Amino acid sequence: MRFRYGQWDGQEFSTTDRLELFERFADFVMEYGDLALEALEQIELNDEEREVLNKLLAEGLIEKIGVRWRLTPRAVSAMQRKALVEVFRRLKRGHREGHETPTPGQAGERAEGTRPYQFGDPVSELDANATLRNVITRSGPGTPLAIRESDFELYQSDGQATCSTVILLDMSGSMARYHRFFYAKRCAMALYALIRQRFALDTVDLVGFYSAAAVIPEHKLPLLMPKPVSISDYQVRLRVRVDEADQAPQHFTNLQMGLLQAERILRRRGGDNKQIFIITDGQPTAHLEGDYIHLVYPPVRATALATLRESLRISRQGTRICTFALTDDYEYLDWVSFVDQLTRLTRGVAFYCPSGSLANCIMESYLSGRKEKTYLA
Repeated sequence: MRFRYGQWDGQEFSTTDRLELFERFADFVMEYGDLALEALEQIELNDEEREVLNKLLAEGLIEKIGVRWRLTPRAVSAMQRKALVEVFRRLKRGHREGHETPTPGQAGERAEGTRPYQFGDPVSELDANATLRNVITRSGPGTPLAIRESDFELYQSDGQATCSTVILLDMSGSMARYHRFFYAKRCAMALYALIRQRFALDTVDLVGFYSAAAVIPEHKLPLLMPKPVSISDYQVRLRVRVDEADQAPQHFTNLQMGLLQAERILRRRGGDNKQIFIITDGQPTAHLEGDYIHLVYPPVRATALATLRESLRISRQGTRICTFALTDDYEYLDWVSFVDQLTRLTRGVAFYCPSGSLANCIMESYLSGRKEKTYLA
């Protein structure tokens, strides 16, 4: 087990009632996003609610800038840690603790067995017992001991690899159903917290994709919400310029643009391994053609092909693509065949799971680097 120590900031440790107060506030924000803070601006608070608000202000969890409330960095960090605790509370035992590589290495967790010393190896990893045993076996008991370089044995360690991850989060209108978006946000926040605490050299970035796609700053994640459905027609065929995407209906699913954003981010990251996590609940309904975004419902083959071509190109650059298909109300529909095609084409990983199992899937994939397709009921 590893411990990480930091300097105490001098503040009083939270009591149980203060922790419960924050947990209620965090759940409220996670459920309603930016609307939760807007509500603080618009509603009149009674004495008890005003006292709660003042406690949150005193704790440094929220602050008022002008007439608007916002979360402080301390609140975001606390919400990430809370999400991590909730996620791991539900995880099955037996997960491996890290990105171990198949080959032995240095600076990782110690494994069973030893290995011969090689020039340049760190002396700190020297196994004294195994080394002395080699000396006695070669020259017999007695002193003085004549130690040779060939006698040195080192502890075996699991080789460690850094990993750069981009989470592609579906923000289309359908993600509002079955608490899908709530679970997806919680998993993303838990992953941020895990990397901060356990894998300091790893990176994680978040991209939201809808009719277009955008990088989501870490501090905005708790307030994120899916795009509201603005068209209820049975058939939609729209075309908008890329530079005018913000003027179009936002609730479509443009995975292709999300992949392009993820590729740009990973190009700047220095991880030994690079991977993209796609969290989605449906087939793409938007794609790029030149300077235009095509918004199409029901989904058409042209959209699927454009998305698959993008994913294949990115996977050929060595990026692992892992898809988390949320099946709360789509389990028996044909859209999952798109995920099958994407997985086979990119030689990636696919998890088919309800929203409540998403945390298990994401942490399993991140921690253990699992390589096979997994179906969860």
